[in-house]
Amino acid sequence: MLKLYIAVPCYNEEEVLPDSAEKLRAKLNSMMTDGLITQDSRIVFIDDGSKDKTWQLITQLHESDSIFSGIKLSRNRGHQNALMCGLMTLRDEADAVISIDADLQDDIEVFDEMVRRCEDGCDVVYGVRSKRETDTFFKRFTAEGYYKLLDKMGAKVIFNHADFRLMSRRALRAFAEFRETNLFLRGMVPMVGYKSDIVTYERSERLAGESKYPLKKMLALAWEGITSLSTKPIKMITRLGLIIFLISLIMLIYTLIRYFTGATNTGWASLMVSIWAIGGLQMVAIGIIGEYIGKIYLEAKRRPRFIVEEYIHD
Repeated sequence: MLKLYIAVPCYNEEEVLPDSAEKLRAKLNSMMTDGLITQDSRIVFIDDGSKDKTWQLITQLHESDSIFSGIKLSRNRGHQNALMCGLMTLRDEADAVISIDADLQDDIEVFDEMVRRCEDGCDVVYGVRSKRETDTFFKRFTAEGYYKLLDKMGAKVIFNHADFRLMSRRALRAFAEFRETNLFLRGMVPMVGYKSDIVTYERSERLAGESKYPLKKMLALAWEGITSLSTKPIKMITRLGLIIFLISLIMLIYTLIRYFTGATNTGWASLMVSIWAIGGLQMVAIGIIGEYIGKIYLEAKRRPRFIVEEYIHD
């Protein structure tokens, strides 16, 4: 039997936490009864600097039942850092850790299958959505397009997988060697290697509260994933530069022809378009290069990814 911990990042989740906690407790108790996990398995909530009563609720849950534990970050550090905090804090305490968001839109009923795959020798078991019928057309189209774009950009991720996964103690200890500040966990975990597998599930609607990943944050995470896992954007700049250089040679020939035919007063429009196009490309190129320099700057400082203010557990 595995000693299983459930890592649940939370940010302003007071509306869903009581219901989610009860469902998780019932699920773990059922798994204990079935002999899948040990009696000292735990549910650990990681409070990412919430501004509501999330930490107060976590404390009350811990006092009412020792199956609940809590980690409080000193300030809000974002979902990826909060999840990383949970994984790194628990890596030596559990045989395996399952990460899941507090809204429980991911299906907790596949916990059993994840544990079985782990006992069969898989160090990482990914939860993969079988379909996206609960998403709007826009979200479904952009999400699936994003996974395909990541693949084209050289960033290898599991299609339709977010941060719902099981990791064994061995995988977590190996993952601890990844010390970068800019985190995109769904792209980093596959880099660990080791034997892995997937379980499929259908994602449900959020019961209460608001999504902590609106469009703005989703776009920021998408850009973080591309720039953290791939250098292809910089290589694309080089290719675009060569293409524009070839176009400039064509424009040079065109200009000389117009000059020798006496039509030197024409071409104002093409000149303006060329100036704006090249200027825009230069700004984009500088921006992309600046993004990578900024990441190097943050990595060089070696600041802590998170600071734990309090850890309540038995």
